[in-house]
Amino acid sequence: MDAVAGPAVRPSSLRAAGVSVSFSGLRALAEVDLEVPRGAIIGLIGPNGSGKTTLLNVLSGVISPTAGRVHLGETDVTGWPAHRVAARGLARTFQNIRLFGQMSVLENVEVGVALHPDGLVGSSLRRRARAMLVETDLADVADRRAATLPYGIQRRVEIARALATRPAFLMLDEPAAGTNEAESDELRELIGDLRRTHELGILVVEHDLRLIMRLADRIAVLNEGRLICEGTADEVRADDGVRAAYLGRRAVEVAT
Repeated sequence: MDAVAGPAVRPSSLRAAGVSVSFSGLRALAEVDLEVPRGAIIGLIGPNGSGKTTLLNVLSGVISPTAGRVHLGETDVTGWPAHRVAARGLARTFQNIRLFGQMSVLENVEVGVALHPDGLVGSSLRRRARAMLVETDLADVADRRAATLPYGIQRRVEIARALATRPAFLMLDEPAAGTNEAESDELRELIGDLRRTHELGILVVEHDLRLIMRLADRIAVLNEGRLICEGTADEVRADDGVRAAYLGRRAVEVAT
């Protein structure tokens, strides 16, 4: 199997099956099943420490699961290093921004273009990077150093760089962090547009429940490393287990 070239047919789903992760005996994830179909936006929520970023790290090849499997379409990518998973069509952003701060916005996005297996160079690479900036409303800051930009704009640059790899699936780790309500609404519109334009499957980890409830087709809820609920926004809102995870079980009992 080719470790570099992307698949001839873009994978139809991203799946975690029975994924568990332990660190020095501490269980971070316990038998988590999750599927992200192409063309769907799946929200992943849960209290701090519930295992959300750990799951993204497993799916993207940053860490290997202790048990369980990860599939991109029909391909088992469990334990593959991150660069091989990316080459098969999975891109992501990170909870802590990882831009090249002294490079321009355009140069950051060019890095993403260069990671695609088609090997674009020179003016072709730059044209594709500029197209990504136009699509993500960043063309006017193309020549700015990334570190000089407001936090919310840096988040958008990360999305543009990930999109530049031309993935089938995009995972966003707290993309609305540091944004105000208006910026959050703009981000929701952008993510929806990217899904439609590129037929992406998108997995969004987010603490902004207002954003995720309006954005996601379905929402999965983690608590203490376990998947405790999955459903529509209305189903998740009504679930007593979800309310207990966020508010404490006694608070839910008093409220009801």
